[in-house]
Amino acid sequence: MYRTPNPGRLLFTVDEAAEVLAIGRTRLYELMARGTIPFVMIGTSRRISADSLAAYVDGLTAGHA
Repeated sequence: MYRTPNPGRLLFTVDEAAEVLAIGRTRLYELMARGTIPFVMIGTSRRISADSLAAYVDGLTAGHA
């Protein structure tokens, strides 16, 4: 199972989440718009949970073990 680099963090900004996943911001926004990576709104800011990032990576790697 994938674990985020900072296990104490619960939420990441879009920039931070893109960096964790090693993808561009545009690609992350696409994944969020499709519902592939869930996010929460805090005011007008989007935040992605560490669990959402881990679940996305786990889904990518399922069946490749």
